Amino acid sequence: MVNVSTEVGDVLRPSLRLSPERSQFFRYESVFLSCEDRSNSTVWRNVQATGISECHGRWGKMNTTGCATVSMYPFDSGLYWCESSEGKSNTVNITVTDSAVILESPALPVTEGSDVTLRCWSKDKTTGKLSSDLPADFYKDGSLIGAESTGQMTIHRVYKSGEGSYTCYISDLGVSPESRMDVRGSGSVEHSSPPVEEQRPPYVVVGLIVVGLVVILLSVLLVLLCHYRTSKAFH
Repeated sequence: MVNVSTEVGDVLRPSLRLSPERSQFFRYESVFLSCEDRSNSTVWRNVQATGISECHGRWGKMNTTGCATVSMYPFDSGLYWCESSEGKSNTVNITVTDSAVILESPALPVTEGSDVTLRCWSKDKTTGKLSSDLPADFYKDGSLIGAESTGQMTIHRVYKSGEGSYTCYISDLGVSPESRMDVRGSGSVEHSSPPVEEQRPPYVVVGLIVVGLVVILLSVLLVLLCHYRTSKAFH
C-alpha cells in the first residue's frame, strides 16, 4: 500500500494509504483508502470538480478500517485525504480516465536513492481485461526515456533530477494521463547526488592518469631543453 506519515512538532498527522498502489484508474475501477491515526475521529474528505464530500453516498462506504469505493468515474478525479482530531493527512492525487492506457507510478514522493518501477496498463475495450505486459514507451516531461517490451521500466537509484511528469504509450491504444513523481531527500548528504565514481568507468580514470603523467613529463623535458639552450648560449 502507498503510505506516508507527516510529523509536525509533537503532532503525528494521520497517514493515508491507497490500495491498489497507484494513482491512475480506469473508469469503473475501485480503490480502498485507509487512514492510520491515534484517534477515533477520522473523517474522510476529497476535493474535486463537484466540491467537498465525505466518504458516503454514491462515492464510497465507510467501515472500521477505511473508505471503500464501489465504482469510480472521471469526475471523481482529484485530491484525496483524511482528517482527524490530530490534523490532516498527506494528499493523494487520483486520476480516473476513459483512456485505454494508464500509468502505474508512485502516488507519493519517493526517497532519493531508491528504485522506482513504472508499469503501463492497458484495458481491453471488449472484455474489460487489464494487462501490463504489452510493449510500451515511457516518457518524462514529454521526452522518451525508454522503450520496454515487458510493459514496465525500473529507474534505479532515482535522484532529484528524476522529478517530473511521466506518461507511457502503447501502440494502437494510446497514451496514459500524466502522473507527477516527486523525490524527497534521504537525509544524508552522501545520497544527494550520484557518486562521482559511478559516473566514470575505471578505464576513463586510468586514461586521465596517463594523460596527466604525459603532461608532467613534457613539462619537465621542456624545462630541461630551455635550460640546455640557455647554458649553450653562454658558452
